[in-house]
Amino acid sequence: MDMTFTHVCLWTLCAFVLTWTVFHVTNRRKKTTKMADAVAEEIRDGGSDVIIVGAGVGGSALAYALAKDGRRVHVIERDMREPQRMMGELMQPGGRLLLSKLGLQDCLEGIDAQISTGLALYKDGNEAVASYPVEDKNFPYEPSARTFHNGRFVQRLRQKASSLPNVRLEEGTVKSLVEEKGVIKGVTYKNTAGEETTALAPLTVVCDGCYSNLRRSINDNNAEVLSYQVGYISKNCQLEDPENLNLIMSKPSFTMLYQISSTDVRCVLELFPGNIPSISNGEMATFLKNTIAPQVPLKLRKIFLKGIDEGAHIKAMPTKRMEANLSEKKGVIVLGDAFNMRHPAIASGMMVLLSDILILCGLLQPLRNLGDANKVSEVIKAFYVIRKPMSATVNTLGDAFSQVLIASTDEAKEAMRQGCYDYLSSGGFRTSGMMALLGGMNPRPISLIYHLCAITLSSIGQLLSPFPSPLRVWHSLRLFGLSMQMLVPHLKAEGIQMLSPAYAAAYRKSYMAATAF
Repeated sequence: MDMTFTHVCLWTLCAFVLTWTVFHVTNRRKKTTKMADAVAEEIRDGGSDVIIVGAGVGGSALAYALAKDGRRVHVIERDMREPQRMMGELMQPGGRLLLSKLGLQDCLEGIDAQISTGLALYKDGNEAVASYPVEDKNFPYEPSARTFHNGRFVQRLRQKASSLPNVRLEEGTVKSLVEEKGVIKGVTYKNTAGEETTALAPLTVVCDGCYSNLRRSINDNNAEVLSYQVGYISKNCQLEDPENLNLIMSKPSFTMLYQISSTDVRCVLELFPGNIPSISNGEMATFLKNTIAPQVPLKLRKIFLKGIDEGAHIKAMPTKRMEANLSEKKGVIVLGDAFNMRHPAIASGMMVLLSDILILCGLLQPLRNLGDANKVSEVIKAFYVIRKPMSATVNTLGDAFSQVLIASTDEAKEAMRQGCYDYLSSGGFRTSGMMALLGGMNPRPISLIYHLCAITLSSIGQLLSPFPSPLRVWHSLRLFGLSMQMLVPHLKAEGIQMLSPAYAAAYRKSYMAATAF
């Protein structure tokens, strides 16, 4: 009797577990099917092929490029007002070429953008000019940069994107990603009416900048704060030579002045954590006048002081570094500062972003249907590899250049700093080669390594002159070690394969094959 009762209980329990399992699996399948059906139905009903979070430089440019390829794009931007940013005010020559390939070169028109032909360098009372190479046969575009108000440029890009009928540009705050079994299906966001709604699409692109709230839910990238850039605008004035970016090798680090409109000059400098005077109580203005201004050359000092004396709004922005890592989730890709950051000393972040957009759009073009998550995932993996020559070159150069610009009482570090100034101001192949790298005109890691090694050897030569005493030899060995510290971590982070000719060939193929959209 007891055995019979036990058997009945066991069979009953097994039946319950089996029923519950069948119900649970069926329910999950229904939910998955329902989600897939919802995405398919939204597309059939005129929904989106791609959702882009963020309508800054990257989001707007990508929306335009994808829409020109026939994709239906839904862009969701938190704030559609003109941004007031201190970053993203210089488009290098390489970036202008990429804009033209995307069909967006006219977005630099009508915003009072200024021509920049190179750098004016200042160090310890000496002055030199390093220009972008004008006879580089490998660069098929006008070798000059443009400086401008970032917000005006962003607004032009938004207007250009929204002019296409298959781009929907909407103001709203994205709260989270919609995910099903590791596949991103869309986003949940709050619109301007305060209503929370869901938008679905086969592909979601997160392009919401360095303060991205969605990045953590996609990958485990952590941004490292390197320093702070402090800046303001001196209004109603013009530099003596407005076509040069003025780079002053000051203390504790660099100071820059450059024209961002016909009447406005950006003044910016770098400070380090733990040594930032307060802006609110006036300590920063006093510090700029008493400590930085005396280091600014006389011909620039009046303009530098003008903004401070007139009460210009002083901003402090963190400079960050973050390696690029791919997410294991499907149906989503991250771009821009939400994906990869480097020190902004060489002002090339927008150029890398535009390069990424050009490569990604070229890889997506053959896919008629973005609904195949596996095929899109393969495209994203290929994109990550092909972008390396440009991104690795800029990432390494930006961080190395920023370290060289830091003033120091250490003889080895100061010798490297002096060696960099001498190399850039020497003229000929040295200057043209470095300026081609800084301007994105020659994005090849092997060229970067060549010039970094040349600067190192040149600096060592100066240290050892006029004769190699034991102390000078010691400082030379330390200088070589410092140079390797700048280079090796990036080779490790980016992958030594970035030096492979196959990588360079793949990038050139995607880069040169692209034509204006």
